[in-house]
Amino acid sequence: MHDVEPFGVVVCLLAAAGLVAVLSSRISNRIKVPAPALFLVGAAIASDIAPRLAGLSIRVDTRIVTAALIFILFDGGMHIGLRRFRTATGAILWVGVAGTAVTAAALAAVAHGVFGFDWRTALLIGTALSPTDPAVVFSVLGRREITGRSGTILEGESGVNDPVGIALIVTLLGTSSADAHGVLSGVGNFALQMAVGGAVGAVGGYLLLRLMRHLALPNEALYSLRTLGFAALIYGAATVAHGSGFLAVFLAGILVGDARAPYKREIERFSSGIASLCEIIAFVVLGLSISVRAVLHADEVWVGIGLAALLILLVRPILVGLLLLPIRLRAGERVFVMYAGLKGAVPILLGMFILASDVGDAHRVYGIIFVVVLVSVAIQGGLVPTVARACGVPMRVVEPEPWALGMRFRDEPQGLQRHVVRSGSAADGTAIADLPLGESAWVSMVSRHGNLLRVRGSTELQAGDEVLLLADDEGEVAELFRAEQ
Repeated sequence: MHDVEPFGVVVCLLAAAGLVAVLSSRISNRIKVPAPALFLVGAAIASDIAPRLAGLSIRVDTRIVTAALIFILFDGGMHIGLRRFRTATGAILWVGVAGTAVTAAALAAVAHGVFGFDWRTALLIGTALSPTDPAVVFSVLGRREITGRSGTILEGESGVNDPVGIALIVTLLGTSSADAHGVLSGVGNFALQMAVGGAVGAVGGYLLLRLMRHLALPNEALYSLRTLGFAALIYGAATVAHGSGFLAVFLAGILVGDARAPYKREIERFSSGIASLCEIIAFVVLGLSISVRAVLHADEVWVGIGLAALLILLVRPILVGLLLLPIRLRAGERVFVMYAGLKGAVPILLGMFILASDVGDAHRVYGIIFVVVLVSVAIQGGLVPTVARACGVPMRVVEPEPWALGMRFRDEPQGLQRHVVRSGSAADGTAIADLPLGESAWVSMVSRHGNLLRVRGSTELQAGDEVLLLADDEGEVAELFRAEQ
């Protein structure tokens, strides 16, 4: 038992570091720097001061970040939900897949033509930097939530292009030749990963939903654990079947996102907490894997800043802007989507894949990717709220609601519905008595800014109100609260 006290010191240090990470959001709001940038820089500096912190191998770091991304992507899919995804499915798939491909190709051309990398290395850099990270976007917005199609497209794009970028980098690293046979083999492998990942995600999401609805457990805490455990099982099954496990868990999350199931609200809260923890872990591990001293004393920093500037100011605005032409968006929303393609954990994870391979100059490539991500998160991310306001992107402030009073039911309550009044919807600005609810529906409760309202026929609903009602037909009633796309 002689090691109990040293172990206690380690536990204290880890707990203190975790609390600092959780409280970093308040620091981030004050200094206008996104929290992920603080994690990256803080961990990188810590690894220079105490080299023992960076003692894990690249293989272990990759496994930790991969495990974290499973739950981050699953929670992201749940946050979108099938109903929101359907409103912008074409736009999400078009921008997520085509946007990733053209961004990777354009960045590869820049890395080759401007910075002198050979084509294989340039393609790896371009592919690693092509995925976006909306978690960074919405963390810098704080309590403000983007409404409308632009928010859905940004979230969906990153959920789709993360698996696409990972599949592309794995394909490139596994292709040893650049001849016709090697290219065809790479394209076939990429198509296989997407197809298998999509199929496993669809089947896995359906089975998970059936499990959530029909298999009772003895303890309510087990429902959340079962859901996340099944999400990890979906990732593993897709990966073993040579598919994209990340695409599978993201799609499964979408399928169960807005479906009704026992203890669904508890599952969502638990998943959100685990995803936030995983985001902290991922960025800290990624920061520990790099040496600030080594990056600052080499040309990586200048190449990284140059690539980041070209990516932010030219490559993404031009290419994504062209892809957005057939998509119906307001001019301000279009500009915001073109700007807000922030880089995050996935590009650095892809840099780890490169570092773990036999690619020449891998350490230099990894340092460049780290610099680009840091510039994107700290500078580009810090300006996101300003750009959103300038573009007139619709946002609503989501105030915390620490108090709750609820009622539980033994069986699924038939006809009980909860809706949020969206700006521009039929219910926005309409008195309850004037809503075309029919004779079989009535409003039982209205919450505005966290306060209950007395429900009268003359009560006029406003955007942001939460409405609890009983109705036989959910589809027709739900349309009253949705904004026209």
